Amino acid sequence: MLRDKQKSSRRGQFPLNIQQHKKLTDEIWEIAKRLRGPYRPPQYRLVMLPMVVLRRLDCLLEDTVDRVHAKYVRLKAVSTPEPAMVRMLARVADPTRKQPLYNTSKFTFDRLTADAENIAPNLVAYINGFSPIARAIFEKFNFSEQIEKLDASNRLFNIVRQMATLDLHPDRVDNLQMGYLFEHLVMRFNEQANEEAGDHFTPREVIELMANLVYTGEQDVYKPGIYRTIYDPTCGTGGMLSASERFIREGNKAANLALFGQEYNDESWAICCSDMLIKDEDTDNIVLGDTLGDGKTKDGFEGKRFHYMLANPPFGVDWKDQKAVVEKEHKTLGFNGRFGAGTPDIDDGSLLFLQHMISKMHPSPEDGGDGSKIVVVFNGSPLFSGGAGGGPSSIRRWIIENDWLDAIIGLPDQLFYNTGIYTYVWMVTNRKLPERRGKVQLIDGTLFAERMEKSLNNKRHRITEDQIARLTRIYGNYRDGEKAEVVVNKKTGERKTHTVSRIFKNHEFGFLRIVVERPLRMNFRTTPDRIARLESLDADKHPVADLRAVVEAMDAARTYMDLAEFDADVVEAAASLGIKLGKSARKTLWITIGNKDQKAEKCVWVNDRPEPDPDLRDTENVPLPDGSELPLPMPFGPDPQNKLNGEVVELMTPVIDAYMAAEVLPHVPDAWVDYSKTKIGYEIPFNRHFYIYQPPRELGVIEDEIETLEGEIAALLKGLV
Repeated sequence: MLRDKQKSSRRGQFPLNIQQHKKLTDEIWEIAKRLRGPYRPPQYRLVMLPMVVLRRLDCLLEDTVDRVHAKYVRLKAVSTPEPAMVRMLARVADPTRKQPLYNTSKFTFDRLTADAENIAPNLVAYINGFSPIARAIFEKFNFSEQIEKLDASNRLFNIVRQMATLDLHPDRVDNLQMGYLFEHLVMRFNEQANEEAGDHFTPREVIELMANLVYTGEQDVYKPGIYRTIYDPTCGTGGMLSASERFIREGNKAANLALFGQEYNDESWAICCSDMLIKDEDTDNIVLGDTLGDGKTKDGFEGKRFHYMLANPPFGVDWKDQKAVVEKEHKTLGFNGRFGAGTPDIDDGSLLFLQHMISKMHPSPEDGGDGSKIVVVFNGSPLFSGGAGGGPSSIRRWIIENDWLDAIIGLPDQLFYNTGIYTYVWMVTNRKLPERRGKVQLIDGTLFAERMEKSLNNKRHRITEDQIARLTRIYGNYRDGEKAEVVVNKKTGERKTHTVSRIFKNHEFGFLRIVVERPLRMNFRTTPDRIARLESLDADKHPVADLRAVVEAMDAARTYMDLAEFDADVVEAAASLGIKLGKSARKTLWITIGNKDQKAEKCVWVNDRPEPDPDLRDTENVPLPDGSELPLPMPFGPDPQNKLNGEVVELMTPVIDAYMAAEVLPHVPDAWVDYSKTKIGYEIPFNRHFYIYQPPRELGVIEDEIETLEGEIAALLKGLV
């Protein structure tokens, strides 16, 4: 059961003032449209995002400007060292703050607009007057270039004057509201730029759901004074960090929380840092750079571990730029690094981020640590991509066999702004509750959404507060087969009772991919047309002339249905000609002039073993046996992606033999298994477990619809005539 504090915190999860939000976004967009000419619509963000941050800081610091400037002048007059000056000016601006935030210039937006002739140099002086971290934020926005461009095009004064009319003070627009505002602006600017689906921003209700899920059952987080770290390796503008912090503090104001994040995009990093700075969080904990490592930047928190990790890595984005760094770490460090279990396909790096997060888990309680919880949202690819023994499958195997995968929640389609695909929330932890150990819960939340009155780009659905609460309860209830009434047709509103929770044992997601061979069967003749095939052989590698001489000396009218008989006559003919043919040359001969024939005998060549026919080769997936027979995790072999530990192969042989006897040999009795090619695979067929059968419509109904459409088309054509 969830704690009352957790339940009550959900009541405030959508405190967005819709009217205020629309008014602000509309006003900002109207200001942005004045940039048309020197800027194209996709470039509006270059000006408007830093300008919104600047106005937010201006509103916050407006009352402190005069006293900070006066103090700055006095300190400068006595040559106060920079570090000491930062500390003293920060105290003058706000003695309660931990992070320095002030402005030493005498300017505010109102004062800037009072001197139109000098708007550009004054604005530059204003920005240069900020405390160091605030200046760094505007450097990453590269705002100085835009000031020059705006001034040259005679746009700067009007933009600043209009921005001065917006009241963005935290007392009127709180941090959550600002988060929504930035989210909307970034989404809208991305829409103008026609950004690809992988460059998306997480809707706030998805973040709220993830926060509800990851903190469900977390009793310690509500202890007064508890210290907990929260990390997002792809933090973007900081939405997940802010939502997590707010979620915990609503139930425990005395919690001691530290937020950490990394972001590779300068603009997003600047927005996140500005939000952290205004909230008086440690901006040093937000690192700029590529989390996976691109050769110039790297993991900003090497060796650091976190209690809670939340992330939404880019969907379906390749990791070519990180390939050299990632593969080097995989090969040289193995499981001592971040990517020991393998690397996924180059076109989707999602599972690299999950491995990265797992590497930052605290040791489990059994190992004397606090343990950690991870919640991450993916597209469908990480559920099933890659074959048995391949990178994605091996990563899934490593996670599941170590009993870290706790639950997967399927989300509705058309939920994100720039892509309409279905998404899935993965919950990973090394401190499962006792009843959840050795198992994985799948929750079908694909129908937990309502259609929006007005779509936002590809976002046509939203998850309501009530639906977030229901999904959280389903996760907390932990019941196999739990049902819920859901809307199965959003257009008609049709509702049905549908199974929304399934619980599986870990081994049920695993299988053995076995290679089933069938014997090669061939007939042999030494006719001229078959002998002519020898000309295709490379004479530098094969004794073509000797082979031709031997077969030309044999009976061309005889058809051999047994390789042993044909080879015996080849040996005899060669001896009569004084030619020595080794076994390799004789194999080349019979492979070249033989024709496949299922009526022939098996081709037995080495150690009484039939030669396999590649064209008849097949693969089968053999379910893993129950965990009582199969200890998990199974040890990886020398190459975790392609080889099994020898003990595992021995353990699996009876399982494979039983499967063959029951499923294969009754149909093809001459088949056998090449055990050396056996691989373990893991996949999560999420949709299969929640498939809803929809019977086809009656033929008469379809005919009536066709007649109706034909009538409508005829009427439209008549109108044209």
